[in-house]
Amino acid sequence: MDQVEDNMLKKENIVIVIILIIITIFLIIVYSNKKVSSDYDFKVYFFNAGKADAILLSKSNKYILIDTGEKSLSDDILKYFESNNITRLEYLIITHFDKDHVGSASTIIDNIEIGEVLQSNSPKESEYYTNYLNSLSNKSITPTTVSGDYELSFEDLKIVVNGPVTTYENSESNNSSLIVTVTYDDTSFLFMGDAENARIKDYLATNSKTYDFIKIPYHGNYLKRLDNLLDVVKPTYGVMTCSSSEGCEEETLEVLNDYNVNYYMTKNGVITVLSNGKDIIIKQ
Repeated sequence: MDQVEDNMLKKENIVIVIILIIITIFLIIVYSNKKVSSDYDFKVYFFNAGKADAILLSKSNKYILIDTGEKSLSDDILKYFESNNITRLEYLIITHFDKDHVGSASTIIDNIEIGEVLQSNSPKESEYYTNYLNSLSNKSITPTTVSGDYELSFEDLKIVVNGPVTTYENSESNNSSLIVTVTYDDTSFLFMGDAENARIKDYLATNSKTYDFIKIPYHGNYLKRLDNLLDVVKPTYGVMTCSSSEGCEEETLEVLNDYNVNYYMTKNGVITVLSNGKDIIIKQ
């Protein structure tokens, strides 16, 4: 073998080694992603709904939808359901009746089997609310109006929906928001709907638990009681549902930074929160 052939052989061997390294790295990444997907079996999926809420909880191929965003989001939700073979919701939770929370509810009810619908105690007359009621009637579904704590049966998770026990003169709809808590072994989650100051105050009067994760109330609009809420809850992670045109207020971000909350905003895209009962991973 002459020198030229020897050099060519060495180059071919180097190329083969590089290809094998690339394949190995690729397989490691694929395996790691599959391991994360299988180990982290509780999933919270925030749709990119703009300044609106649509949040899907899932475990063991069972699903809970918290709010439905505006009417324009219905196609995105149904497409996601179809692509993930979701044909049934164990629970549909309507935290309150503003259009950015109930807008797509009628379409979801019309197209998906639902085990139980939970709602707040403060109706708000609108075409979206009327459509919601008509769809419930057509499916012979009687919604449960939640007052106080209402515990759900959902796999091995402890899920409690808290409804207001009073009515509010100021910001009646937002302050009527249902508040949802989820506990999965050592990890815990708090979803505050659009609760404003009065509702936050009343909730904290009887609830002092800490949570690893919080869905920040009212789309990141600044609330005086947010400081009190974070002081009690002490979350590590937070998500705000907002849009590029209607972003989170700077005062809110300052408070979150003061409490060292790692926060994410749906204006930057869909957000996926995963838990294995011990740790939490957030992807965006």
